[in-house]
This record gives sequence, C-alpha cells and structure tokens, in this order.
Amino acid sequence: MAGDGLKWDGLLKWSLSHADGTRPPRNLSEEDRKWFMEAMQAQTVDVVKRMKEITLVMKTPEDVLEAQGVKPEDIVEMLDELQEHVESIDMANDLHSIGGLVPLLGYLKNSDSGIRAKAADVVTTIVQNNPHSQQLVMEASGLEPLMSNFTSDSDLTVRTKALGAISSLIRNNKAGIAAFRLANGYAGLRDALGSDSVRFQRKALNLIQYLLKENNLDCNIVTELGLPRLMVHLASCDDSNVREAALGGLLELARDRTSGSSTVVAEEDKLKQILQNRIEEISSMSAEDLGAAREERQLVDSLWNTCYNEPSSLREKGLMVLPGEEAPQPPPDVAGKIFEPPLRAWAASKQLQKGGSNSAEDEKQAKPLLLGPGPVAVLTELILLQQVFILKPLLMGLPSMATYHHLE
Repeated sequence: MAGDGLKWDGLLKWSLSHADGTRPPRNLSEEDRKWFMEAMQAQTVDVVKRMKEITLVMKTPEDVLEAQGVKPEDIVEMLDELQEHVESIDMANDLHSIGGLVPLLGYLKNSDSGIRAKAADVVTTIVQNNPHSQQLVMEASGLEPLMSNFTSDSDLTVRTKALGAISSLIRNNKAGIAAFRLANGYAGLRDALGSDSVRFQRKALNLIQYLLKENNLDCNIVTELGLPRLMVHLASCDDSNVREAALGGLLELARDRTSGSSTVVAEEDKLKQILQNRIEEISSMSAEDLGAAREERQLVDSLWNTCYNEPSSLREKGLMVLPGEEAPQPPPDVAGKIFEPPLRAWAASKQLQKGGSNSAEDEKQAKPLLLGPGPVAVLTELILLQQVFILKPLLMGLPSMATYHHLE
C-alpha cells in the first residue's frame, strides 16, 4: 500500500549499490546503518509470538472457526507455517511451553482429512531426533491418535503421514517402541505392506528394518504375522527404494539366529528365484545404472550369502566392486537415511554434548576459531545475504510498499 512501510525494490537497489563488487567495501554512515537495521527489523517475525497466535487458533473450537469463515484449507496453511517454525529444535520444544502441543495433537482427530494429515506432518518435524519432544508427545498420549490414524483412517494419505510421525516418535525411544508393540503396531505394518501405495509400503519397510535392528526378539513377531512372505514379494517391486527396503528387512531376519526366522526366510520358495532374477537384471545394467544400484548389489549379495552360505554370482561377475568404487562395506542402513536428517541430527547431538565435561580444557577446545574479514566486510556480506530474502518476495509477486525518501 502506498505511503506505508518499506519498498522491497528500494532496499534491493540500496543493497546492490553498496555491494555490487565494483568498489571496495566502505564504512557505512550512521544514517545508512540505522536505516538498514530498521528496514530489516521491520520485516523480522517474532516466532514465539506467532506460535502463540497459532496456538490460540488451534485452541478455538472447530464450530467457532467455521462460524467466523475459517476454512479447513486456512488451518492447513496455518499448520504449514507452524511446521516451518518448529524445524528449529528449540522452537519445537517451546511449543509445549506455550500450550501448543496438546491442541496440535487434537488436530489428529479433526473431521477434515487434510488437517489430520498436516497435523501428523508437524508432529513428525517436532519429534525428529528430539528426545525431549518425543517424551512430551508420549506424555501427552500423542501415540494413541497416531496409531488410530495409521491403522484405521479411511484416507490413505492420513495413514501414511501418521506412520511417518510414529516412525520419528519411536526412533531411539524405548518407551515408544514398547508402546508401539503393545498397540499391535506390527499388524498395522503388515496391512501397510499389503496396500497399493508404494510410499506407504516404503515407510512401513523402513520402520520394520529399524525395529528388527533394535531388537531381534521382534523377529518372532514379524515371522508369526507372515511379514516375510510379503517382504519377499516386495523385493521384486518396480520401485527401487521399496526393493532395497524389503531386501534390508529380509537380511535382518535372515541374520537372526535366536529364532526360526532365518530358516523361514531361507526356505521361502520365491526368494531364491527373486534374487536370481535381480542378479540377472543387475548383470544387464548399464554402467550408470550399476552405479545407482550399488546398495541393491550389496544387499542382494549379503542376503544370498546369509541364506545359502555361499557368495552370489555377482562376485564372480565382478559386479560387487566397480572401477572407482571402494570395497563393499557392511550392508547399508536403508532405514537410517529416512529417519535422520543431518541438521536435526546435528542439533540433537549438540544438545547431548551439553551434559558432558565442563573442564577448562574442554571449554578452550569448544571455542571456535574465528577467521574472516573485519566488521565492515562482514556487514557487506550481511547485505548480500539479505538479498536472498528480498528477492524471494519479489519473485512471489508480493505487493510493493512505498520507498524511503532518500532512495529516490
């Protein structure tokens, strides 16, 4: 609107004029420095304040929101914004402090399937690699509505999103795994493997592989429920990610010597034929496709060796280690890649390190070595960085606001 606030293209011109690379950095005048800081602060969102506002909406009864003209799509958009805020592990933990976690979990029972799915998505972000938030969600009985949505919701997207949230909630969470087992979670995973959704199947297989790695006693449950047969069938799926996840789960079962699951896997009529078919198909791949199928090559060879006590013919054909590749490592953790995004994993590890030694030597080692340009150059770099945030709204077509007089 004319006459109000900041004009983004004016700030862009100002930034470019001070950091266009044609002139050396110069000292900013106090007036320019003050204007720049005020301009950026005017566009800074108070995240905690915004999360409190969202919490207030989530606490408002559904019928009241409807009477005020709020549509389900508006709630989904609001939850999408909340998800961006809780990507920060600190903001994720703060959501409970400001009273937002319980009403968010309440949205898992909302009458609108889009809201139920999005709420599960937000829960996934909150608990991922975050033991504190995992505990808070468990204490708030958050697993129960997730399990209900996962096993019995009429909307497949809601079921898939709920499974993703459960996977993140119980990872490295012994209480969560025990609760999942008691809630007959493996029966839900069996149903997921029998669905027509590749994404749903993949999420279920990744969780199965993780759970079997955590506790080989679960191999008995998986075997009794008939999951090996379903996993063998999925090992020939057209989707490479489903194939790899199925092979990884079968390998965990085949390695278990404490129960009869290894024998069950080895005696599966179709398994040997499927592995032979995979070997033939891998053998006929181009060099590029062979490179992309490295994990599958390792899994097929390891599963064949474990089940039949002999190396697969991939070794005889020289397809286990291609030119430029390193020697085969232990079979890949297919599920681990799904559950542990690097930034959240790093943030969680940093939190755990806070409880470590506080000796003077540790403090000294923890201090970062600062290398780089002086304050003026740093400010110039800051200006360049701000251009990213300036260009984005411009590209999105946001309405421009009036420029400051001294930019004209």
